[in-house]
Formats: sequence, C-alpha cells, structure tokens
Amino acid sequence: MADISTRKVNPLFLREEELRQGMELLFYAYRDFTAEADLLLEQYNFGRAHHRVIHFVSRNPGINVSDLLGILQITKQSLSRVLSQLVREGFIEQKTGVQDRRQRLLTVTEKGEELERKLSENQRVLIANAYREAGAEAVEGFRKVMLGMLGPNDRARFEDELLPNGLRRRMG
Repeated sequence: MADISTRKVNPLFLREEELRQGMELLFYAYRDFTAEADLLLEQYNFGRAHHRVIHFVSRNPGINVSDLLGILQITKQSLSRVLSQLVREGFIEQKTGVQDRRQRLLTVTEKGEELERKLSENQRVLIANAYREAGAEAVEGFRKVMLGMLGPNDRARFEDELLPNGLRRRMG
C-alpha cells in the first residue's frame, strides 16, 4: 500500500482537479473493495445485489422487506428476484411477522452467515489496513466525508457512536 501519511494537505481541495481525483479514488477503491467478493459471488451465480441483501439482513436480523427496500433503494421486483433465490437456496430465512402477519421478517441462516463472513472477510482486512495506515484522525475525516455524501435519511442511521465494546451509544 502506498504511503499516504506523507501526502501534503492541499488547501485548494475544492478545485476541479481535486474533486475529479476524489471521484476517481472512489471508483478505484470500490473496484478493489468488491473484486474478491465478486469472484466468490460468481461461484454461487449471485451478483452484488445478493451481497447487499445478505449484508444488510445479517446486520439487521429480523428486518422486514419494506425496510430492506428502503435501505437498498431498488424496486420490489428486483428485491423479490434476489430474495427468492436466497431463500430458495437456504441463505435467508423468511418468517411472518407476529404483530402484522403481512410482514415478512428476514434473517440469515447459518449458511448465509458463513457466506457473509467469506464475502466480507477481505473487505474488513482492506478497511482495517487502510484505517491503520491513515490513523484515527483521518478515519474520522473519512467518516465525515462519507456521511456528507449521504442523504439525510441514511445519514441518520449513523448518528450513534460506536463504542470500543462494539455497542452503540445514541448521540445527542
């Protein structure tokens, strides 16, 4: 990994060239971030939509389909196709809501947990290495930049502070 700690801060960070470079960095980082997961997904005849569903269901056990649609911002038809395959192949379990029987509540199965772990393993390593190399101040700066790119509804999802023990404390 290139030494990023010696790069000088450009006081003209809003210039066109700096903005374009930021866009390119996002494209390259996303390509490298997804590369290994994409290879694994191909083995299952899955795509990135499958990965996102497994990720968000794993992070939000018992999530209902409506809330998942809100996170993914895809059509019901697209989610239905992906979700049906994941349920049929045993990666996701779907249960009827207790209070509202129209709800479909989603959880990952053991098989789904294993796939999620494999898919995110390299991604966690990439992020950990980049964070370690950049340092705590840069990590907080990165978080602020990413939050600044989100719409207000998604930004609100990250208003909790992550504590060292992995629990979240509500901010404000």
